[in-house]
Amino acid sequence: MLSKLQKIRDQKTSEQKGFTIIEVMIVLAIAGLIILIVFLAVPALQRNGRNTQRKNDAGQVSAAISTYIADNSGTPLSSTTLVTALNNSKLGYYAAGNVFFATGGAVVATAAAAGTGSVTVLTLDNIIVVAGASCNGNTPTITGASARSYAIEYANETAGTPTVGCVSN
Repeated sequence: MLSKLQKIRDQKTSEQKGFTIIEVMIVLAIAGLIILIVFLAVPALQRNGRNTQRKNDAGQVSAAISTYIADNSGTPLSSTTLVTALNNSKLGYYAAGNVFFATGGAVVATAAAAGTGSVTVLTLDNIIVVAGASCNGNTPTITGASARSYAIEYANETAGTPTVGCVSN
C-alpha cells in the first residue's frame, strides 16, 4: 500500500508547472483586442484635440478683433485692421497668414488679411473672418448683423467631410 501512495505522490510532484498553449492564446487574443481598441481611439482623440485648438484659435481671433475695435474707437473691421488686430494674438493651430477677410456676409474670402493672396474655400488650414455678419448656427449671415459685427468661420475635422464652425462677437 505504501508503494501506491508513493507513486501517486511522485506523480503529483513530477508534473510540470506552467501555462497551456490555450491559456497563452487567450491572453494574446485579449492583449490584441486591447491594442486594437487603443489604435482605433487615438486618431479620434487627436482629431478632437485639433478641433478644440481650432475653436480656441477662432476665439483668440475674435478676442483680438474685439480688443482692436474697442481700442480704436469702434473702427469698423477691414482687411487692414484685421492684420493689425492679429499682430498681438497668440494662435496655436493657425498662422496669422491663414486668417482671411471677407465682406458682406460672403461665405468665402475675397482678399487675404496678410496680403499674400486670396482664398475661395474654407479648409482645415484657414479661418475666414466675415465682416458685417453674425453666426446663424454654424453659418455666417448678414441678416440682422450690424456693420461692426463679424463672424469667424473655421472647419472641424470629422471622419468624412469637414464641418463648419462659426464664432461671432
